[in-house]
Amino acid sequence: MPVLNTYKLDGSKAGTVELKDEIFGIEPNKAVMHEVLVAELAGAREGNASTKTRAEVRGGGRKPFRQKGTGRARQGSTRAPHMVGGGVVHGPKPRDYTKKVNKKVRRLALRSALAVKINNGDLIVLDDFTLDVPKTKTFVNFAKVLNFAGEKQLFVADYNEDTFNRDVNLDYSVRNIEKVTSLDSRSLSIFWLIKQDKVVVTKEALATIEEVLA
Repeated sequence: MPVLNTYKLDGSKAGTVELKDEIFGIEPNKAVMHEVLVAELAGAREGNASTKTRAEVRGGGRKPFRQKGTGRARQGSTRAPHMVGGGVVHGPKPRDYTKKVNKKVRRLALRSALAVKINNGDLIVLDDFTLDVPKTKTFVNFAKVLNFAGEKQLFVADYNEDTFNRDVNLDYSVRNIEKVTSLDSRSLSIFWLIKQDKVVVTKEALATIEEVLA
């Protein structure tokens, strides 16, 4: 059963927390992590490239010139694909790049990514998280004390079911720090777990994640 130290915002050790072995102590499945990462990146694509067919291009209502007597090939519209200003044949249209991933597969991928962070010592648990106002300096000093300042960091706070939002003080505190991102426990994804070097998660958010991935 993995046991992690918990820290206060000043960087001092607050205690320990035990994690469920069947969730955070599994053997990471890299194939599943790759599958879910590809799905997340595909889902982030907008797919809004669009071209107009000859039916959608403005104009082209009249015949360019008479059918016979000019010596040229007959033409019915100035908006035909081979005409300048005409429509596009087989051009791109808005499409959905979403790839379906089963819930169990996504959960296994998240458990695997978190297990990798724990095995590498890159998951840090924040014991107390109470900020009345945003304070960037607090989190800068926190990273310095624990010797991961300058690394890519991900802060995860718990999602507030009562107010239907995440901790804005955390967002405002870290958003101006280079290479630092903040998420709520609901928005945790493989992309950010792989992209960021250190993951700092509050004790409450860790309990929520453990409940969701159970």
